[in-house]
Amino acid sequence: YRGPQGVFTLPENIEKDLFFVCTGTGIAPFRSMAQHLLTNNIPHKSIHLIFGCRKIEDLLYFEELQQLQNENPSFHYHPTLSREEWDGATGYVHDIYTNLCKDKPNASFYLCGWKSMIDDAKLKIIELGYDKKAIHQEVYG
Repeated sequence: YRGPQGVFTLPENIEKDLFFVCTGTGIAPFRSMAQHLLTNNIPHKSIHLIFGCRKIEDLLYFEELQQLQNENPSFHYHPTLSREEWDGATGYVHDIYTNLCKDKPNASFYLCGWKSMIDDAKLKIIELGYDKKAIHQEVYG
């Protein structure tokens, strides 16, 4: 038996802000990564978990991630809804990271979710002036 052979992993030394951009169930690996970093006190810069879905009922792990944000000043949770009005952000994930990156922080981008979101995000991140080597992805659907 061989263990996971995936390449969708964090580096040993995290020297950049992390932008976890996801849609739908693409949130799952980032939930694990954020918990791993925070629970084990692994040195890191800021973590931005940007999660896009359609409606409030689609917000996976909402309470858990809000609590993680409340307990960890370096963790920022940015849920956004594309098909429903609510107290939080509305629209697509791209508006959130482009706004957060307008001053071009030293960043790594991890993308997981619908192929169309990932394709759009890669173009927008490169347009912001980042190298494509700063982008890591896991596509499905």
